[in-house]
Amino acid sequence: MRMTLSLLHWAFVLLMPVLLIGVINRVKSWWVGRKGPRLLQSAFDLQRLIGKQPVISTTASPLFRVAPYIVLVCSLLAASMMPLLGQFAPLQFAHDFVVVAYTLGLARLAMMISAMDVGSAFEGMGSAREASFSAYSEPALFLLIGTASAATGMTSFSDLIGFLHGTPHYAIIVAPLVLALLILLQAEAARVPVDDPMTHLELTMIHEVMILDHSGPDLAAMQYAAALKMTLYAGLIASLINPFNPVTDPAAATLVALALMFAVAVVVGCIESLCARLPMRWVPAYLLIASAAAAGSMVVLGLGASGV
Repeated sequence: MRMTLSLLHWAFVLLMPVLLIGVINRVKSWWVGRKGPRLLQSAFDLQRLIGKQPVISTTASPLFRVAPYIVLVCSLLAASMMPLLGQFAPLQFAHDFVVVAYTLGLARLAMMISAMDVGSAFEGMGSAREASFSAYSEPALFLLIGTASAATGMTSFSDLIGFLHGTPHYAIIVAPLVLALLILLQAEAARVPVDDPMTHLELTMIHEVMILDHSGPDLAAMQYAAALKMTLYAGLIASLINPFNPVTDPAAATLVALALMFAVAVVVGCIESLCARLPMRWVPAYLLIASAAAAGSMVVLGLGASGV
């Protein structure tokens, strides 16, 4: 059974980044009355980039070439410890959520260093923004994990998310936690209203400006890693809502997780169609909403535990 669940997990990890991007683009196209690209268009885009010869800046060091693959490998390593189907992850151990957070942090650091490595003022500006905004998003993730851990008493990422459904305060804290994860998804995956993956105006870019000098397979690795991070957060949202246990009911857990992740993509597409990008000075306040939602859930949990 564990082998089957591992295969399902990795199928989600490898395929859902392409499918979720396709769903988001189709939803955005529907809102403006167009048919839109194919669901698998991003897969063809990645294939096209892999077949191209990268162009390297003369000021770049070998780190510039290695960084995209560090980002990709770190994202895949984090994916192995994050529950996408519910109470299961191929790699799980006590306090593995700390490893997940710092693995994603290493990926962010590699991307920022590679951006500064080419000596571009614009890419340095994007790195500074990434470092600044991550200081607002990372506390929200730890507050969210702390809330789930306090509610369940578990220390493994998959257990503290999977057992959360059986806690007495689940119905009260699940909505704020889902809101926090949705905002973190928008921040970490460079989506509107925090960032815009389609912009080419350097003064308003965060993630995209850091990968301006990447091309060919290097750019494909960066783009796939960004889509993978979105998949991981969409999977966490699905796991928080999914009532089925993949160990005891794998078919239902898989189908519900798939439907919920597609639903998250539809919500993201609708938000990007109906909302404009936030002014840069408003982004920290928006990210603080995620921390406030997670902290509020922790306060409610603490008051409930004390009998107040």
